[in-house]
Amino acid sequence: MEQRRLGRSGISFAPLAFGANVFGWTADRTMSFRLLDGFLGAGFTFVDTADVYSRWHTGNKGGESETIIGEYLAARGGREKMVLSTKCGIEMGPDQKGLSRRYILAAVEASLKRLNTDHIDLYQAHRDDPETPLEETLSAFAELLKQGKVRAIGASNYTAPRLAEALAVSARTGLPRFESLQPLYSLMERGEYEGPLEDLCRREELGVITYFSLASGFLTGKYRTQADLVGRARGSRVEKYLNPKGLGVLAALDTVAARHGATPGQVALAWLIARPGLTAPIASATNPDQLAELVKAPSVALDAAEIALIDQASR
Repeated sequence: MEQRRLGRSGISFAPLAFGANVFGWTADRTMSFRLLDGFLGAGFTFVDTADVYSRWHTGNKGGESETIIGEYLAARGGREKMVLSTKCGIEMGPDQKGLSRRYILAAVEASLKRLNTDHIDLYQAHRDDPETPLEETLSAFAELLKQGKVRAIGASNYTAPRLAEALAVSARTGLPRFESLQPLYSLMERGEYEGPLEDLCRREELGVITYFSLASGFLTGKYRTQADLVGRARGSRVEKYLNPKGLGVLAALDTVAARHGATPGQVALAWLIARPGLTAPIASATNPDQLAELVKAPSVALDAAEIALIDQASR
């Protein structure tokens, strides 16, 4: 299977990442184990989580996803088969947020303990912290890299100017640089990444791993009417896509999917995988059937005409 390098980090993996935000939310511990078994068993390695997953769910406090992954590694072993990514910075409780040196050093220890590992392959700033100097943040990450607790660092949800500033600080000071960006990007959400941010990542050879790659499941085609939203955990998130543009994107995906004997979701992921400069889309599944669909996406090879058709519908 094709392996793509994450920036200049030396870390490589197949062009599909599993989004473990569902662990402890819409996938319980038993199902999460089955999903990890299936994903790793299919030859994929990159698993993306965060300390805050899934604090938003009733009864949760954060750390649930990391804890399940840690329990999986304790039960199954095979840490060397997994490229493990997590994040810090979003509020976990009173005085537990941001990218200060104090908080990063505390947050990484908590994540390592929950994940049951001695190192994190990719440790990401979950979102920018304008109240903390970039040099302080990068210095803290440098300590973790030197200690071997982290192999590479990345940024998530950074704007182009702020990411450029961070890279400039690294170049000026000799501090380690962000090797990747995790942006919001899908056929339904193109504006935030395309343009200056994409140009910067390509110019600086940063890896790019996209989140909400299937637009909260909308691009799988299972939400086509208001009735389809009823009783769905993500229904409120996809309602905004039920408009002429969204339905037009689904129509284009249907057309291309029919040519390949594929599904709309597989084609939507294949479009991202074909995007120059993009390392891998992140996608989630909550049952084995959904996972079986996801893992086939990298084998769907779109031609230029098909990409143009999807582009036209989604711009």
